[in-house]
Amino acid sequence: MVSRGSIAGARILALAASAILLFVGSGTIAPQPAFAQAHSQTVSAPQADVIPGPDVCAGCHEEVVNYYKSSVHGQKGNLRGPANAGECSTCHGDPTEHVKAGGGRGVGGIKNPGGKSASMSAEDKNHICLTCHAGGSKRTHWSGSTHETRGNACTSCHTMHTRDKVLTKISQPDVCFTCHKQQRIEVNRTFRHPIPEGKVVCSDCHNPHGSIGRALMKRDSVVETCYQCHAEKRGPFVHAHDPVTEDCTICHNPHGTVADSMLKWRPPFLCQSCHTPHGGVAAQAFGQPGAASPAGKSGINITQGRGCLNCHTQIHGGNNPALTAPTPQFMLR
Repeated sequence: MVSRGSIAGARILALAASAILLFVGSGTIAPQPAFAQAHSQTVSAPQADVIPGPDVCAGCHEEVVNYYKSSVHGQKGNLRGPANAGECSTCHGDPTEHVKAGGGRGVGGIKNPGGKSASMSAEDKNHICLTCHAGGSKRTHWSGSTHETRGNACTSCHTMHTRDKVLTKISQPDVCFTCHKQQRIEVNRTFRHPIPEGKVVCSDCHNPHGSIGRALMKRDSVVETCYQCHAEKRGPFVHAHDPVTEDCTICHNPHGTVADSMLKWRPPFLCQSCHTPHGGVAAQAFGQPGAASPAGKSGINITQGRGCLNCHTQIHGGNNPALTAPTPQFMLR
């Protein structure tokens, strides 16, 4: 027969065993949530520091991202390009908040230097581009240049996420003509450079990023710029024509005219803007009778249908060594 004492002792032992099991169980199970939490922190913490890149941006801007990846900006081999310096965030800033907010123009502090919004000044837009493109002789004189002081931004002419028309000869003039309306008219005149055909472009003569020459000329002067192609006019000549060494645009309009050789006026009117007509009597220029001209020159000087180049063939400069008549400095052959 079992005594009450033994039954009580058994109950005490059972309670003690239960307490031990409960303690051991809580020791093995309780740490699991803490471990899981710590494990999740070690995995997610680095991901929180990663700035969203093109793969994330492609969710909304697929076409833009595809062009970026195929452009020089997106090439990994371009060590100076955005692909190796932060991808999209290089130009647009940290897009983390923008992505969290679900996108939207200007949301999350996102920058859009290529947009026309007034939210970014031209100076701020240029600062982004010049972070990489500040070097090189082509942009040395950008600060203080005509385009910079008039509030133009790099993105006023250039596009980054579509084909840049400025970099293609056939389409570059259209970008320049957006502002330079008068030159668009002149380029479509009879006598002009082959600009519409894409053989000559604005940047062949002008540096839109600034220069020390007049009218943003690539060289130090107009004549030096023209000599890039018209080297035969450079000389040196024994008898030089002063306008040739001073400024070609005294006689020519390089964008186009209605007179042959892109002259501003037809001869002899162009020549007579500086030189008096033969004979010393202005009336003779119109075929009117007057005093006989000196030096054996013809007294018949009908302007219509006549041209100075019939006799003065070496108009840009001559090497005639003669010391007697006809006088060599008159640009005769």
